[in-house]
Amino acid sequence: MIIREMKKNDLIESSLVHKENFTRQCLSYEYLECSLNSYPKNLLYIVEENEKIIAYIIWTQKSGFRKEVVLELEQIAVLKNKQGNNIGKELILNSLDLVKKTLLKQKSKIKHIMVSTRNDNYAKSLYEKVLSVKVEVIIKDLYSSDEVLMIAKNISY
Repeated sequence: MIIREMKKNDLIESSLVHKENFTRQCLSYEYLECSLNSYPKNLLYIVEENEKIIAYIIWTQKSGFRKEVVLELEQIAVLKNKQGNNIGKELILNSLDLVKKTLLKQKSKIKHIMVSTRNDNYAKSLYEKVLSVKVEVIIKDLYSSDEVLMIAKNISY
């Protein structure tokens, strides 16, 4: 398993992972393409296994470039047949190390991490365990269900 930055030639395979996981969303390729094009605001990483992309993650620097970054885990997806094998956990932790290196180049560090997700998303407990985020707000019927905003404040990763 290799975790690395996403590149333009990864977009087609990554968009298939997106499409499989986010069935209510449209234009998977275009969504990932514009996210990738917004580097370094968005930092995208993939997991490769046997030269096939099986997962990706998008981290976003919120509210401009700052010395102390509020970092959002904007989106993560793992192929359904690969879920339940700690790939999401490894992707979060390993990509977070890569994010920290990128932030050091801009003389920044992470202050807070935030995640928003459906309140009933099975990955919610993963975010709580791996990132130590806590629910701050529940927004009723935001997208297709209740959405939670989770934050880990003043972290020291």
